[in-house]
Amino acid sequence: MPQDAFTIKFIAAELKEKLLGGKISKITQPEKDMLAFIIYTACGSVKLEICLSAKQCRVNVAKTETPAPKVAPAFCMLLRKHLQNARIADIVQIDGERIVFMDFDCTSEFELFKMRLYIELMGKYSNAILVRDGVIAGALKSTAIAESTRRILFTGAKYALPEPQDKTAPDDLQSLESVFKRAAGDKAKFISDRVRGVSYSTALDVVETYGEDLTAKQVYEYLTGGMYAPCVTFADGVETDFKVRSASAEKKNYPTLLDAQTAYFAAVVERRDFGEKRRKLLAAVNTAVKKLEKRLSVIEQKLLDCRDMELVKLKGELITANIYAIERGMDSFEAVNYYDEKGGKIKIALDKTLSPADNAQKFYKRYAKLKRTVETVSVQRDETKRELDYLNSINSHIYAGECLSDFEETEEELKALGLIREKQQSKKQTVVSPFRAFLCEGFKILAGRNNMQNDRLLKSVSPSDIWLHTQNYHSSHVVIITGGKAVPDNVLQVAAEICAYYSDGRAGNKIPVDYTKRQFVKKPPKSNAGFVIYTDYKTVLVDPDAHAGLKEEKL
Repeated sequence: MPQDAFTIKFIAAELKEKLLGGKISKITQPEKDMLAFIIYTACGSVKLEICLSAKQCRVNVAKTETPAPKVAPAFCMLLRKHLQNARIADIVQIDGERIVFMDFDCTSEFELFKMRLYIELMGKYSNAILVRDGVIAGALKSTAIAESTRRILFTGAKYALPEPQDKTAPDDLQSLESVFKRAAGDKAKFISDRVRGVSYSTALDVVETYGEDLTAKQVYEYLTGGMYAPCVTFADGVETDFKVRSASAEKKNYPTLLDAQTAYFAAVVERRDFGEKRRKLLAAVNTAVKKLEKRLSVIEQKLLDCRDMELVKLKGELITANIYAIERGMDSFEAVNYYDEKGGKIKIALDKTLSPADNAQKFYKRYAKLKRTVETVSVQRDETKRELDYLNSINSHIYAGECLSDFEETEEELKALGLIREKQQSKKQTVVSPFRAFLCEGFKILAGRNNMQNDRLLKSVSPSDIWLHTQNYHSSHVVIITGGKAVPDNVLQVAAEICAYYSDGRAGNKIPVDYTKRQFVKKPPKSNAGFVIYTDYKTVLVDPDAHAGLKEEKL
């Protein structure tokens, strides 16, 4: 990502054009390294994000609200104290540096005064420092007096810029020509190492534009000229960067660099949040699955310990049948096993201290205990298997998720199960995502995104609509809206392929998919979300296919 001085120069200029004269309406700190300003401008309300994390440092305009903590951090409170209702007087990039400052005209009950917010976009050293009359009023990341550092950043100290890099200025053609006389090897690395404010990513674009035999004058023209074509670059359909210009074939152009940056970071943050949410949900489910598997293992061991209960009963019966031949004090005896067609004998160990009748009772009591254990534990095993199957169905929907909103209801489902703790704050209303919707030859095909949606889908369709589900795999419920018409075989085929794609079997082929009319699908009372029973069905074998070309945006 080329967050170098060359790129930030354009960002600062566009921010100035967009925000100059704007009034600060709201200031929040949604994350440890992020500040958010709501600014009223002549063209409407604008959200300005200042991210100061090591990997994604930036100043950009965002289109979505980020939830703020209930208690604002100290630096956020300081900004609110001085900058609330202030007007933006200027936005300037410090020449050749990855630093932008914003000047504010501020007011209080007693005075009019000016404040300056320095935004340093320098990777892991990124910071925001609020300054009044050259003196630091506060910083997002402060340094203590005792720390060994060349820059002191604490309240009351005089603000000083970082020491300038010992590199050639990009707008000094004579110096560039002098430096290029010693150019050798990787030209992109040479440019980024010797020219101030140019990252390796930008240097690569310079080389791609002019070739390896580029001259100092061409570098000068690239960095100071008017070649401006903002874009987001892609690799295999995934956003990789935003740039002032790029020679890449796979890119999307935007009217301004600010627009390109906004689009790029919206995609990056969406991917990051999607991955984090998926990991969080999978971790919660997998933890519960491991507990159930451990419980099932204990249950299976108990049942294994009871496998000889019929033999215990037989021994009691044989002792009773042969009680006349057994005397107190015997430690064992052999009896004919009358269940054995070949007339084989069985040796039975006895307790010498017990009478023959008490020995028989001992075996009967042991048999009764084992039988009760089997009956109780078998119920526990069936219940545990149902719970495991339910959790595995949730797992399947998490893996099939395609965007962040797909996880909203699944998260609520896990909270209801007690697998995710509810945060102690005002409960936000869950966003109900639309069903996945497809259009094939005039027929609408709907697919649920999670168990709760599957239940909702089942309730929302007509008895004559066609319902589909994979056989022996967890999958989304899929419905063909018939409108009372007969469904062609190819429409049924498409719906079955979609059902197979949004299932555990998406990596395989020839997946069996059952289909029947909605009227033959029933949801048992008090059953888990997404669980149904169905009859009068037929089965078709299909290969999974997402049919992205038939997908509708919204329903």
